[in-house]
This record gives sequence, structure tokens and C-alpha cells, in this order.
Amino acid sequence: SAGAFLWSAGYFLDRFDLLFSPTGVVYGAGYADVHAELLALNVLAVLTAIFAASLPLAMAKRAWKIPLGLAALTLVSGVLLRNLYPAIVQKYFVEPNEFDREKRFIEYNIAATNSAYGLSGITLKTITPDEAITWEDIEQNRDTIENIRLWDHAPLLRSFKQLQEIRTYYDFSNIDIDRYSFEDQYRQIMIAARELDLSGMQNPTWINTRLEFTHGYGIVMNPVNEIAGSGMPRLWIKDLPPTSEIPITVKRPEIYFSEKPSSYIFVGTTVKEFDYPMGDSNVRTAYEGKGGVSMGSLFRRILYAVKFADFKILFSDVFTGDSRIVYHQNIRERLSRVAPFLYFDQDPYLVIFEGRLVWMQDAYTAADRYPYSQPVSLGRGRTVNYIRNSVKATVDAYDGTMTFYASDPEDPVLQAWSGIFPGVFRPLEEMPAGLQAHLRYPQDLFNVQSEIYRIYHMTDANTFYNKEDVWDRIGGDRKGFMEAYYVNMRLAGEDKSEFVLITPFMPVNRDNMIAWMAGRSDGENYGELLVYQFPKQKLIYGPSQVEALTNQNSEIAAQLSLWSQRGSAVIRGNMTVVPVGDGILYVQPLYLRAENSELPELRRVITSTGGRVVWGETLGESLLRLLGPSDGMPLPPARTEVIAEPRERPDGDPGAGGVLSFLAREASDAWESARKAIREEDWEGYGREMKKLEQILLEMKTLSGN
Repeated sequence: SAGAFLWSAGYFLDRFDLLFSPTGVVYGAGYADVHAELLALNVLAVLTAIFAASLPLAMAKRAWKIPLGLAALTLVSGVLLRNLYPAIVQKYFVEPNEFDREKRFIEYNIAATNSAYGLSGITLKTITPDEAITWEDIEQNRDTIENIRLWDHAPLLRSFKQLQEIRTYYDFSNIDIDRYSFEDQYRQIMIAARELDLSGMQNPTWINTRLEFTHGYGIVMNPVNEIAGSGMPRLWIKDLPPTSEIPITVKRPEIYFSEKPSSYIFVGTTVKEFDYPMGDSNVRTAYEGKGGVSMGSLFRRILYAVKFADFKILFSDVFTGDSRIVYHQNIRERLSRVAPFLYFDQDPYLVIFEGRLVWMQDAYTAADRYPYSQPVSLGRGRTVNYIRNSVKATVDAYDGTMTFYASDPEDPVLQAWSGIFPGVFRPLEEMPAGLQAHLRYPQDLFNVQSEIYRIYHMTDANTFYNKEDVWDRIGGDRKGFMEAYYVNMRLAGEDKSEFVLITPFMPVNRDNMIAWMAGRSDGENYGELLVYQFPKQKLIYGPSQVEALTNQNSEIAAQLSLWSQRGSAVIRGNMTVVPVGDGILYVQPLYLRAENSELPELRRVITSTGGRVVWGETLGESLLRLLGPSDGMPLPPARTEVIAEPRERPDGDPGAGGVLSFLAREASDAWESARKAIREEDWEGYGREMKKLEQILLEMKTLSGN
């Protein structure tokens, strides 16, 4: 009898699973589920309940006729009602009038999906962009232009490895993008941690790997848009110990906790730790942090010897009363040990805070039981249909201190976990202001949201049913999705530049651009999503179309062919779509790697607007060629050594003032680069910068007529 009641309860609970049905026009209960499957489950729940109630009476009277009849009726009803009846309703009643029958359920699915992924509060703006950007757009959006990223992750990572790893036991595993404010500047930067990598150690003894080589050291930081001599990135923070060109310093450069796979080390032993190389000798140090577990007792040494199957821990005489074992050094593993119920972003990023290195880690609460919401895969077999960036976590790179902040206290999933583990999550307001300034819209969440939004921006049920306006995120080479990217820019209608994460959209199976999405990261606007949509009747070039225009440019094609014939590898960087004022600017860096060399050089910057494509050695030169310095003025020649012929300034030139201002800044940059080249005894770089300065001054002289 009890089993029969459980059978009935199972049918009763199965009714709620219809809210997650994957078989209809959309995810969730459809017409056939509600009007046929639900009826079947209700009938079966009642029949099995009656069957369960009849069993005690039948046992008492030893009369099994009624229970057996009910059992047979239930089995037959199960076959007819759960299989045959819903199929008949679907085929003969729903499919001939599918949209009319399913409209209400399509609307449920659209509303639920947008709500579950945080898209219901998105701000939609329709804009009509100009055919091409102008010098006026450049001047009004200087912060945007000065923060356009010219360094892709892969070429820059190779440069960092070649220039700054310094020793084989160091490694740069990842590059992060962030922004810093200093000296009235708001600059976008790229930063990488110099992590310890023992796989490159020539003598990996137990003493070396567990006691002496215990931590990475320092960082490398560069502005996203600046080029040093010979096409190398300009490094603001570099070397061992770290030196800085900017008023941001690293006072505690040791990295004990990082993105590298976890191991275990011992600190506070009689063996001095290796800190960093200095000439022919090494600088030594002793750990001063509070990370790790005390190894003061023999009992603990026995436990850890068993845990790590390392019995040298028992017999070594290097341990003292102050010795500690440090493990769970990988930051995501470390955080997941404390909060295994959170999903962690794939890209933690490093921040300099009060001279210390601090890892920022975005974390998500997620669920797979949100009614009617379309599921999405997060990889590794994880499928969810609800997600929130509810937590911001920090990990101190020196002592491993972890702090969890509730960035979305209204999230019901986080509220449930906070109730179970009180005190784990602090209010976001308690995060120090210096760390809050580096909060950013997480890229993993943004990728999920943009993937959902490319379909679920269609909120009209009829449009959604017919899939009339599906978007795509195809990159410039049409070989895969275009990754979202961070940029400092001034959004339309805003007064100042801000750090945003953006991605463009194209109509499916089309190459023109139809919209772009932005996730805001700064101040009170943090977490807001904006979508700027273009009129469907107006052609706005997409990345693949600009790529095609680039391939058709005879000057560019000829030079690329020449480089290839000389054995150099040409590396095309990612194309960046940059909204500038009411126009769109496309920027693509081009790198050259000589044969038998792993060091890529930034040799050209391709720019495009309004269907025109040019390139130059720098972004400034490329823009001058793209826009034509002003009406009546010549474009710089295509060759590297540029000599301009002075000519009189056209009368009444409306754009002269803006161009002069732009050229003045370019001249100042060239002069500073030349001075830096002298300090570094880079005479080739000095000659190149002086030649560039000469060209700019000639342009200014021609423009001013003086």
C-alpha cells in the first residue's frame, strides 16, 4: 500500500516537471503538455491513489478483484493517456494551428528566459550612425581613441614570455585587462603575473620544489595602445624587482597564490626561500604572511606526510616551531573549497591594491529549475537556466586571505546560501574603494547573456516563432564567435569615458552589423546592460565585410605578400569594433614574426570607417590616412619613411583646429618616445621617432600655413 501511494505521489510530482519539458516549440510546458499530458498525470495520480487505498481493504477481506482491476486500468491508462493521447493532440490539434495554440507558451518562455538571465531590465537604444567618423568625433572621444587596444592576448603573451620571464622557472600563463586612474588619466592596461613554474626547473629536488622555490614574483603591465621601439609593447611595470614608470607601485610582489595548478610548499623553515635573481647571485627571503597551516607538532607532520604521500616531511630536519605548510594555492580551487556551491568565472584578474597584489574572482549562483527558461551549457557537463553574478571574491596573492562579497543581495539563491552559512558573504559596500574601482562586468556571464539575447531580443511571439530576426556573433574571419572585449569609451549620451565590455551582433547568415551590446563596469552604472540597435534599412559594415575590404586593398595585399616571401609570419590581430560618436571605427593590429623568432612585432594598424580601409605604422598615422588630415591636404604616402610636401592651407578649412590639436598630441608622444629611446640607448628607435616627429611637424606647418 505504501508503495502504491508513492507511485501516486510520483505522478503528482511529475506534473511539475512539465514546466521543464524540452519537447515543444519552446522549452517548458506547451499546449499538448498542459491540455493532454497534465490531464493524463492527474488521472493516473487519482487512479493510483484509489488503487493504494483499496489494498488494505482487499487484504482484510481477501478480495483482490477490485485492486487487480484498478491496477490493470492504471497500466492501460498509462499507455493510452501518457503516450497515445498527447501524440494525437499534438499531431491533429496543435500542429495544424501551431502558432495560435503555442503563442501563450512562447510568451511565457520569452519572459522567463530574459528574467532568468538578467536581460529583462536591458536598456535598448536605436541609433542611426553616420557613414564615417570625422575629426570632430575623434576630438570629442579622445579617451576612447587613446585606449583602443592594439595588443592581442596571444602576441602580447609571447612578447612577455620572451622579454620578461627572465628565468626558466617563471611563466606568464594569462593576461588580464583592467583600468587605472592616475595623473588625471583613465587608462586601460594589460597585466600579467610572473608565476612560478617548476616544470622548467633544471634541478627539481625536494629542497628546491618544496622549500626554496616557493613563489612567483612581480608583474608586467603595459598600456593597451602604446608601442615601444621595434614594434614591442611599452612596459609601464617590468623587471625584477618591479620598476614602474607610473605612480603605481608594487610593494609586495611575491605571488604564493595564483592561477597555476595547486601544489604544496613549506615556509618558515631553516631554508631561506629564493625571492628573485640579482646578477650572478640570488636574493633570499622569509615568508611573513599568515597563510598556511602550522607544522609545529609531530602529529601534524605525520598527517601531512600521509596526505601527500611524502615521507620526507617526517625525516627532514628543516622544520621549526614557526614552519607552515601552504597548499590549495590555485585561487579557484581555494575559493571552491570554501564555497563549492558557486560557479567561478574562468578569468580571475590581478589588481594592484595599496602596493599588494590581489586576485579578483567573479562567482555565480546558478540553477537548472527555472520554469520555462531556456537552458544553456556552461561546459564540463554543466547546464543551467538561471544565473546571477552574485558574488565578488578576492584572494591576496601573498597570504591567501579570501573575502566573499555579495554583489547581488537580492538573488534568492544567494540568500538561501547566506542563510545556511551566515557571515560568509559581506555586503559589497564593505569592499575597499580601491578594489571597487576595479570591478568589471564578467566576461563569462556576458557571453552567456549575449548568446541568449541574440535570439531572445525578439519579444514578439510571432517574430520569435518564425525566427525572423535572429542575430549572430561571427568574427571577422567567419571562423567562430567574436569574443566580447573590454574598452574604455564614452557611451552615447554620457559625459565621460567608462570601462565597458562590448560585442557586436550581425543578422544570422549576413555580414552587416545590426547592433552591439555593452556591459557597464564603473561606479553606480555597474552591472547595467545596454543594446544599441541600428536601423535595418541602413547598411553598417560588419567585421567580416571589413576583413574582405582589407583583403581587397592592393597596397596591403602587396606588402603582406612581400613579407611572406621573405619568410616572415604575418599575424592578424583581432578586429575591434569601436563606436566613436555617431560612427563606427574598425581597428585591427597586424604583427610580424621573423623566421626563427618567437617575438612578434606590431608593424601596422589597420583602420576602417565608412567602407574605406587604410593602414599605418601607428594608430595615429593610420587615422591620419583614413580621415585625410583635412579638406585639401594630402594623405601621408604609404611607405614607412614619410616625407610630406608643404602646401598652403585651404581657405576656410573647418577641420583645421581639430587636426592641429590631434597632431600636437602626436608630436608630444613622438618626442617622449624619442627621449625614452635615448635613455635606453635604442638608437634605431630614436631615429624612427625623430623621423615621425619631423613628418608631424611638416603636417602642422602645412595645415597652419606658417
